[in-house]
Amino acid sequence: MAGLIGTVTLNLALDVTYEVDELRVGGSHRVDRIRRRAGGKGVNVARVAATLGHQALVLGFVGGVTGELVAEELFDAGLTALLTPIAGETRRTVAVVNDVDGDATIFNEAGPSVSADEWRAFGDRMPWGRLGVLACSGSLPPGIPGDAYAELAVRARHHDVLSVIDAGGSALKAAAQAGAVVRANAAELRAAVGDVEVEEGASELVALGASAAVITDGPRGMVAASKKGVWRALPVETVRGNPTGAGDACTAVVAAAVAEAPEPDWSVVLKSAVAASAAAVLTPVAGDIDLAAYRRWQPQVMVN
Repeated sequence: MAGLIGTVTLNLALDVTYEVDELRVGGSHRVDRIRRRAGGKGVNVARVAATLGHQALVLGFVGGVTGELVAEELFDAGLTALLTPIAGETRRTVAVVNDVDGDATIFNEAGPSVSADEWRAFGDRMPWGRLGVLACSGSLPPGIPGDAYAELAVRARHHDVLSVIDAGGSALKAAAQAGAVVRANAAELRAAVGDVEVEEGASELVALGASAAVITDGPRGMVAASKKGVWRALPVETVRGNPTGAGDACTAVVAAAVAEAPEPDWSVVLKSAVAASAAAVLTPVAGDIDLAAYRRWQPQVMVN
């Protein structure tokens, strides 16, 4: 049986989504449809993983009244969480989704500062013995070291736990050097390794030490690279909607695959990852996927 998927969200948030008939810059809007729930990329990963039938544990920091609301919503959603308290107030994010085309406009607060003692307490509480994989994603709050994900990947490896890290730029390179499975989009990849083709850049991350690299490439699909080769999956069709949770759906599929097998068949993983990412776009809130669409598209994805 696959181990527990631990999803790290160091900058947890309360996500507030407003749905409006039409977004008019500079205009006044009446909002009748409001959704509030715990958010952050790692929480989205946990939600998708749970939807696909996997066990997930949310790991992160919470503080203040907003933090209490986040903890309550995770419990109400049936998600297991191990949260480290901090003195600062948990951040909020606001997404405005318009009915005209389903596009979303996002406002992200920076998040509370985390002290060195709070960061140390988070590391000391990690339930390594229960984890099959550690999935880290999302922004870092003030006070957290820039190589935090790489540090967690190294600590995980000492406990025989594999890591999947969604990052960009220098954090992506550091995660690769720490031996993690890394995930990024094409822009984040190029910020780390330069202006190269996605296949070449993914292979460079593997050469740096990554167990594998999975790169989303917009309408061109998705690429995976490991020491065994490079694969590109092509999207089934163009999907319009809210893309904010597509990358997190990909990370959830990759983490679940790594939890089941340290060296999965990446051609198979890509089929599921592309289908899940597209199915996430169809839903108005990040962390959800359209299961019917996922099941319909998964066998249709072509991998070269």
